[in-house]
Amino acid sequence: MDPEYGSQFSPGDVGFILLCMGLVWLMIPGIGYFYSGMARSKNALSLIMCCLMSLVVVTVQWFIWGYSLTFSKTASSFIGNMDNALLRNVLGDPSIGSDKIPDIVFAIFQCMFAALTPALAIGAAAERARLLPMMIFIFIWSTIVYDPIACWTWNPNGWSAKLGGLDFAGGTPVHISSGFASLAYAIILGKRRGHGSISNGEDFKPHNMSNVVLGTAFLWFGWFGFNGGSALAGNMRAAMACVVTNLAAAVGAITWLVMDYRIERKFSALGFCSGAVAGLVAITPASGFVGPGPAVAIGFVGGVCCNLAVHLKRLLKFDDAVDVFAVHGVGGYVGSILTGLFAEQYIANLDGVTEIAGGWMNHNWIQLGHQLADATAGAAWSFCITYIILFVMDHIPGLSLRVDPEVELQGLDAAEIGEMAYYHVDKIVTVDPQSGEQKIVSEQVREVRNQENAQGNMSPEKIISPTQLNNI
Repeated sequence: MDPEYGSQFSPGDVGFILLCMGLVWLMIPGIGYFYSGMARSKNALSLIMCCLMSLVVVTVQWFIWGYSLTFSKTASSFIGNMDNALLRNVLGDPSIGSDKIPDIVFAIFQCMFAALTPALAIGAAAERARLLPMMIFIFIWSTIVYDPIACWTWNPNGWSAKLGGLDFAGGTPVHISSGFASLAYAIILGKRRGHGSISNGEDFKPHNMSNVVLGTAFLWFGWFGFNGGSALAGNMRAAMACVVTNLAAAVGAITWLVMDYRIERKFSALGFCSGAVAGLVAITPASGFVGPGPAVAIGFVGGVCCNLAVHLKRLLKFDDAVDVFAVHGVGGYVGSILTGLFAEQYIANLDGVTEIAGGWMNHNWIQLGHQLADATAGAAWSFCITYIILFVMDHIPGLSLRVDPEVELQGLDAAEIGEMAYYHVDKIVTVDPQSGEQKIVSEQVREVRNQENAQGNMSPEKIISPTQLNNI
C-alpha cells in the first residue's frame, strides 16, 4: 500500500469523528433504556432488544446498499445508486460529506445515524409488536424511507440540498422521519390491551423511572457526538454545536418541568427527561447554524410544542406508547422551521468553509419556505410509505405485526425473547385484610385466581383485579 495513502487527512479530525461515532452508538442502548423504563416491567427487556436489533439490522443494510443509496457521489436528486454497494471503493478518498475525512470514516459515522433512526420509530409499537416482522420492517424501512430522505437532505446532489434546505444533524432524516413513521406504526397496530379503556381509566405508567433517567443521560451524552460530530472536523463549529446542544436541552427540561408542575404540583422526573430530549431534538437541525441566544428560544419553543403534542394521542385516539411522535416528529418539525428563522451566516462559517445565505436573522426570507418544503416532504414521505409497508406486511401470512392477545397479556419478554428483565415480578404479594398475613401468589396461581375472580368465586382478600394484572 502507498505509504502516503490517506496522509492528506488530519489525524485529529479523523480521531474526533471516530470518537463521535462511538458516542452516537451509545445513544442506541440509551433509547432502549429510555423506552424500557416507560413501558411495563413484563416488556422491559424486549424494548432494549428491539433497539439493539435495529443496530445490527441497519449495520448489515448499510453495508449491502444503504450507504451507496444515500451517499453515492453520482446520486440522483432523490436517491443514490449502487456504485458503493458492499462498500466498494469506500476507503481513503475524501468523503462526500467533507474532504477533511476519508470515505470509510464518514461511512461508519453515518451508519450510526441510520441505525439510530428506526430504533426511535419502533418505540411506538412497544408491548404489542412481534420481533421478527419488526426486524424485516427495519430493513425495508431503512431502504425506502430513511435512505431517500437522507439522500435528498445531505447528499450534495439531493433536491433539498440543491434547493438550499438547512439540516445540520438530522432534523428531517432522523427525527421527522422516525416520528411520523411511529405514528403510522401506532395506527396500524392499534391500542394496547386495556389502554385507554373504560376498565382501565388511564394510561399505563412507567415501571422504572431509573431506567428513563439512565437512558436520558446516555442520549444527552451521545448527542454531543451526534450534533458536534456533524461538523465533520474538530473545529469551532463543532464546539458551538456542542454548546447550543447542551443549552437547548437544559432549557427544554426546565420548560417541560414547569409546564407539568403547573398542573401536577410535582417536579416530575419523567417531565424533566422528556423536556431534555425535546430540546435536544429541536436543536438538532439548527445546531451548526445558530448561536447560544437562539438555542434558548429553540429549547423553549421545542419544549412547549412537544409537551402540548403529547395530548394529541388522546385527541386523535392512537396509542403511541412512548410519545415518539410528540417528541421526535413534532420536535423535529418545529426545529426545522426554527432553523429557517435563526440560522446565521457567521455561525455556519465557523468551520472556515461553509457559506450560507442565513435565515430570517440575515434577512433571507425564502429560507423559511425551504425549511417548510424539506420538513413537510420528509413527514409526508415517511408517514405514507411506512403505512403502506406495514399494511402490506400485516396481510402477508406469517408476517402479522401484532402478537396474540395471550402473548400480550403474558408480556413480550417471556413470549418473544424467553427471558425476563426482572425475574422477581413473577410473584405477587397479597395481604389478608383480616389477619394482615402476607401471601405470595405465583404466576400460575395468579392466572387461575384471575379466572376465578372473573367468575366471582374468589374471597375478597384474594382478589387480584385485571387492572392490577395488566399493569404489571
